[in-house]
Amino acid sequence: METVNAATKVWTRDAAIAEKRDLWTAMKRGFRGRCPRCGEGKLFRAFLKVDGNCSVCGLDYTPHRADDLPAYLVIVIVGHMLVPAILWIETVYAPPVALQLSIYLPFTLIASLLLLQPVKGAVVGTQWALRMHGFDEQNPEP
Repeated sequence: METVNAATKVWTRDAAIAEKRDLWTAMKRGFRGRCPRCGEGKLFRAFLKVDGNCSVCGLDYTPHRADDLPAYLVIVIVGHMLVPAILWIETVYAPPVALQLSIYLPFTLIASLLLLQPVKGAVVGTQWALRMHGFDEQNPEP
């Protein structure tokens, strides 16, 4: 009977020093909708659809797993911008409720839609820079 030698592969961060990846640069490039590696290729093929790969450097975007994080971050950002302004306007001027709703609801919708794609790009850039979810070529795990 043959014995199979199943050598255990141990992956460490020290083994993954092949390419220097700057977190802030990758986040800024992703925020602009560009490839986190080269900064030239487009990251999105549609409003929130990440492209398959970079048209310039060939980086594979398929391992990204942004899921719901961009939506949660947009809620936090817009909430922190809007709530203090609403409270200040309410305490100082006390406008009618109909006027408040006619201003705050469209502002919330527009700000959320404008921030959603850049925040998702920054999340994908963060995942690439930190070698998360398959963005690390030297990780032996599938």
